Amino acid sequence: MRARLDDSPITRVLDLARWAPSGDNTQVWRFEIQAPDCCIVHGRWISDHCVYDLEGHSSELAIGALLENIALAATREGCRARIERLPANARQPTFRVRLEADAGTTPDPLVDVIEKRSVQRRSYSTQSIPAEIRERLEAALPEGYQAQWFEGWCERLDIALLMFRNAGVRLVMPEAYEEHRKVIAWDSRFSEDRIPDQALAIDPLLRRIMKWAMQRWERVRFLNRYAAGTWLARIEMDLIPAIRSGAHFVLHADTPPRSSDDYIAAGRILQRFWLTATRCGLQLQPETTPLIFASYLRDDIRFCEDPAIRRRAQRCHRHLKRVLHPESDESAFFFGRLGFGQAARARSLRRPLDKLLE
Repeated sequence: MRARLDDSPITRVLDLARWAPSGDNTQVWRFEIQAPDCCIVHGRWISDHCVYDLEGHSSELAIGALLENIALAATREGCRARIERLPANARQPTFRVRLEADAGTTPDPLVDVIEKRSVQRRSYSTQSIPAEIRERLEAALPEGYQAQWFEGWCERLDIALLMFRNAGVRLVMPEAYEEHRKVIAWDSRFSEDRIPDQALAIDPLLRRIMKWAMQRWERVRFLNRYAAGTWLARIEMDLIPAIRSGAHFVLHADTPPRSSDDYIAAGRILQRFWLTATRCGLQLQPETTPLIFASYLRDDIRFCEDPAIRRRAQRCHRHLKRVLHPESDESAFFFGRLGFGQAARARSLRRPLDKLLE
């Protein structure tokens, strides 16, 4: 049974906030509306079935982005959002949100691009990011956080090679196969709960091959072994887009994030940065798996049973550490690329609010 929704302030806030980004469009939150000005946000980790979130950090970043959206959307209602974390299971972070009327509150300009913000996985212009836009992006980061930039042909090529090598890890891991199979909505331009295949940076022929192969792991393994398996996909999805970018960037915290609260706070900052980029007319794509695998290697988490694949991941980690020098890879919490280009014609949507209610 679908819940009935009223037109209360908290409902309007949540209806806009649900457009927050989450890994593979998993939408790791549910809402419990308690009053016209109050709700409970139930977060959840997907670490029990997703190799990209074994430590829960990807889910925590996403929950932080949602909370920032809630705070932004509240300003449209002339309110401030008071957000309080409640005692709960560490894998299910829970928050009480209460809207408090504030006559001095005006709508934040970022509210207007919450729904517009999306992931563009295809190539961008290689035009450099103007200094004034970089300054606006850096101004979106509070004290204690900074952006590291990679621009110019040589730096973009170095990052492209890193992403190409990293894709050679994630596309051959049996542990990642089931996640990839689940999250792609084939023959789709839009999807409420997955990634539409038309949003991927691949041509129609490769898309048909991938659709056939992803039905069974044996087919994927056969292509990887006998048909130059991942090369074409890595070139189209990772190498070319990474080169065809205005810049790559890494967001760092001066104090490396450790706790759940640290990552949720970082997620809020990431969301403001991303929305600011959108408001400046930039397209953006996350490139976070090198950071995720690096974290697993540092924390000695066995994310893959195949020792050969783990050795590949270690080589990627060494490449990552060289790229981030002199910054520590431990302080980095988000990796991405951005640039000027057309908005994505195919994209992930969101579940309707009534399907997100507890």
